[in-house]
Amino acid sequence: MKAIRRFTVRPVLPEPLRPLCHLARNLRWSWHPETRELFQSVDPEGWRRAGADPVRLLADVSAERLAELASDRRFLRRLTAAVDDLHDYVHGRRWYQEALLPDGAGGAGGAEDGTPGRPAAIAYFSPEFGITAVLPQYSGGLGILAGDHLKAASDLGVPLIGVGLLYRHGYFRQSLSRDGWQQEHYPVLDPNELPLTMLREPDGTPAQVVLALPGGRRLYAAIWQAQVGRVPLLLLDSDVEENGPGEREVTDRLYGGGSEHRLLQEMLLGIGGVRAVRAYCRLAGHPAPEVFHTNEGHAGFLGLERIRELADGGLEFDAALEAVRAGTVFTTHTPVAAGIDRFDRELVARHFGDDGELPGIDPGRVLELGRESYPGGEPGLFNMAVMGLRLAQRANGVSTLHGRVSREMFAGLWPGFDADEVPISSVTNGVHAPTWVAPEVLRLGARQVGAGRTEEALTVGGSQRWAAVANIPDAAIWELRRTLREQLVTEVRERLRASWRQRGAGSAELGWIERVLDPGVLTIGFARRVPSYKRLTLMLRDRDRLTELLLHPERPVQIVVAGKAHPADEGGKRLVQELVRFADDPRVRHRLVFLPDYGMAMAQKLYPGCDVWLNNPLRPLEACGTSGMKAALNGALNLSVRDGWWDEWYEPDFGWSIPTADGAATDDDRRDDLEANALYTLLEQQVAPRFYDRDDTGIPGRWVEMVRRTLTTLGPKVLAGRMVREYVDRLYAPAAYAHRALTPEAARELAAYKARLRAAWPRVSVDHVETGGGAGPSDGRQSDGSGELGATLALRVRVTLGDLTPDDVEVQVVSGRVDGSDRIIDATAVPLKPAAGPDLAAGHRYEGALALDRTGSFGYTVRILPAHRLLAGGAEPGLVALPTETTGEAAGEAPGVLLR
Repeated sequence: MKAIRRFTVRPVLPEPLRPLCHLARNLRWSWHPETRELFQSVDPEGWRRAGADPVRLLADVSAERLAELASDRRFLRRLTAAVDDLHDYVHGRRWYQEALLPDGAGGAGGAEDGTPGRPAAIAYFSPEFGITAVLPQYSGGLGILAGDHLKAASDLGVPLIGVGLLYRHGYFRQSLSRDGWQQEHYPVLDPNELPLTMLREPDGTPAQVVLALPGGRRLYAAIWQAQVGRVPLLLLDSDVEENGPGEREVTDRLYGGGSEHRLLQEMLLGIGGVRAVRAYCRLAGHPAPEVFHTNEGHAGFLGLERIRELADGGLEFDAALEAVRAGTVFTTHTPVAAGIDRFDRELVARHFGDDGELPGIDPGRVLELGRESYPGGEPGLFNMAVMGLRLAQRANGVSTLHGRVSREMFAGLWPGFDADEVPISSVTNGVHAPTWVAPEVLRLGARQVGAGRTEEALTVGGSQRWAAVANIPDAAIWELRRTLREQLVTEVRERLRASWRQRGAGSAELGWIERVLDPGVLTIGFARRVPSYKRLTLMLRDRDRLTELLLHPERPVQIVVAGKAHPADEGGKRLVQELVRFADDPRVRHRLVFLPDYGMAMAQKLYPGCDVWLNNPLRPLEACGTSGMKAALNGALNLSVRDGWWDEWYEPDFGWSIPTADGAATDDDRRDDLEANALYTLLEQQVAPRFYDRDDTGIPGRWVEMVRRTLTTLGPKVLAGRMVREYVDRLYAPAAYAHRALTPEAARELAAYKARLRAAWPRVSVDHVETGGGAGPSDGRQSDGSGELGATLALRVRVTLGDLTPDDVEVQVVSGRVDGSDRIIDATAVPLKPAAGPDLAAGHRYEGALALDRTGSFGYTVRILPAHRLLAGGAEPGLVALPTETTGEAAGEAPGVLLR
C-alpha cells in the first residue's frame, strides 16, 4: 500500500565516523577519486545500490557495519586523511590567490580581499546546474557547462557564489514504449535526501526570500545550499508551506509550464536570487559580490533587483542602471532567436510596479529594457536576451564562431555599426576534466607524470604540463583504449537489457543482448539533446549505406546513441522513435544501440569508451557543444561538422571535419543528403581504414598518434580551468574595476552624459572630408585614384557637434581593405585630433594622417563616436555619426574613399 506521508530518517553515525557526513555534503567527492573510493569501501554493494550517492549510502548502511568501521583503525586513518585533504583544498591558496593582477587590469586574479582588479566575490546565476547525477538539476549542455564552471572555479580558488532554482521534479526521466516512443517520468526529489543543507537564520528558522505578485499575493522560497568544493551553490525552492498551491509549483520542474509559469521562475531566479545572495552573505559572513554573471537570459531580472536596491538607497534609475551595468557580465548560449525566452509585454507589465515587484520603479522603464527596438523586432514581446545585453556592460558568446554569430544576431541593437564592432566578445567553453576523465586515464597519466602534476594539468592547464603524455608508449595507449571500450560494452549491455525490460520484453527475448557490441570494433558515440538542428537521424539518410558500414566484414563500425527530446517537442520525439526503430532491426541491433535516459552517469561511461565522437549539427547553430571535448580528454577522436568549438580548434591531427553544404544546398533535405554522404565517405575511406590499419603487434600506429596529439595539444585547450581563467582575466576583473569606478557620483555623471548624448545626437554630423598631400614615396593619391604603399594622406574633417563638445566625442578615420561592395573589412580605427580653435559657424575641425599601409583595394571613412572615461568602449551607447553620400570633397567620394 502507498504511504500517506514521506519523511527522511537520518542515520546516527558513531562519533569516529561523523566526518563522513561532512565529506558527503561537499560535492567535491563527485570529482575526487580518493573520496569516492573511501565511500565505496564503507559498503561496496550499498554504494552500487545507492547510485554512487554518499548521502543515500549513509542512510542505508547497517548499524553493525557502522560499528565495525568505527573500530577499524585503517579506515579511520583514511577518513582522517580525506577530511584533512578537503580542509586544505577548501582553505588553501590556489591559482586565484597566488596569481598577480595589476591594478585595474585584466590580469590573472588575486586574493579574496577585494584589492583593485580582484573581485572579492562573483555571483553566477544559471537556470540549471549539472554538478552530479545525484543532484539532477540540469537538462543538457547549459547546465553541465554551469556545473563545470563552478567546479573549475573551486579548483582555481575563484570566489564564486552559484545561484539557481531547486526543481522538485528535476528535468525528467526518459524511457521508451514498445514501439520506441519517448515516455517521460517525473520522480519527486526530497531535498532532505539530497546533498543539500537549508540556509537558516541565527534563531534556526529557515531563511527565505519573498516576491510580491499581482493582486497582493506573495511568492515565498526557501534557500538550499549545496557545497561545490569551495563554491556555495544557492538553490531557491518554492515548495514551502507559506505558498498557495499555484506558487508552490513555481519550481516544480525545469523548463516546464506555460508562459506565466516560466516568467515566475525567471523572476524568482533573478530577483529572488539576488535576495538569496544577500541573505547568504549576511549569514555566512561572505564578501558581497562585486560582479554578477548571468548565464543566459533566464536570470536577467537580477539587474532590475540591483537597480531597486540602489534606488532605495537614493540613486536615480538612470544612474543606478549605469552602476549595475558596470559590474554585470552576460553570456549568451543560443545562436537562434527561437532559443531565447520572450514574454508578452502585458504579462511582464502586470508583474512589476506598485501591484507587483519593484514598486516605485516605472514598469515602462522595465519594459523598455526588453524591447526589440530593431528592424524585424516584435513590439509586443519582451526579450530576455535583449534585456540581458542592456543590463550588462560586458557580454560574450561561448565560442569564437558563436561570438561572431551573436554579433550579427544582435547587431540591430547597435545601428550604424558593423557586426564586427558589436560589443559581444567570446570565451570558448571548456569542460571540467576531473569530472569527465575516466579513472583509468587518470591513473595512466599519474604513472607517467606523477599524481600532483596530473591534478595540476587537469585544473590549471598549460601545454607544458601535458607534454609528458607524448612519452607514453603506443602499447599503453592502445591497451587503455581497449579497456575503456570493453567497459563501455558491459555498460551498454546492462542498460540495454534494463531498457528492453521497461519496454515489456521478457528474459527469454533478450538473449541477443549478450552479443551487442564488440570490444574490438571501431566504436562511435553520439549523445546530446534532440532538437532538430542537432540532426540525430542524419546517419539514417541512406540506411543501406549505413548498414554496410555497420556490417562490413573487415572494417565494421558500431554506434552508441543517446539523447532526450524536450517533453513538448513532438518532432524531437519522432526523431528518437525513428532512430530506435532502426536500432531494433535484428540485422543491425548488435551494432547500433539507443540508450534511453541520457544523463551525467551515463555520459561518464560513454565518453571514455568511444573511439570517435560524432557531431553533425546544422552549422552555425551549435553555440559551442562540449561533448566532443569530454570525449577528447579520454583519447577519443572527433568527427564533426566545423561548428562551435570544433570550428576554431579543428586540426587533422585531432580528427575529421565533415564538409558542410550551407552555401550550396537549396533546401534542408538537399543539404542533409550532401552532408550525410560526406559523413559516410569519411567513415568508409578515412576513419575505419585508419582504425584497422595495424602493425605486426596489432597496434594501429597512426590512430594512436592521433590519440596522443589529441591529448597533448587539444587537451589543454578544452579545460574548464582555461575557460574560467579567461573569464577572470577578460571579464570579471575588468567588471570589478568598472564597478568600483561607478561610485554614486560617477554613476550620476555617466547617466547625465548619456542623457546629453541622446538629446544632442540628432544634430551631430560629419559635414566635410578632404585630403591633401602627405609624406612618403608618393604624394598621396595618384590622379587615377590609386596610391602607393607607404604613402600618407593628410585628412581634414569638419564636423557639427550640436550641444556637445570635443571632449564628449572621438572623431575617427576608419580604413582597411574593401570588398566587392566597397565595404571596409579588417578595419583599423585611428582618432583624429581637433584643429586650432573651433569656428562655431563652420563647425569643429579635425586633422590627421592616413597611412596607406596595405596593397590592393583600400578605403576609408570618417565617423564620430561618444567618448567618456567610464564607457567600456565607443560602441557602448549605440550611437555613431557617419558621412552622408555628399559629404566628401568630390561628389560620390564619401561615405568612404576608395583607393584601388
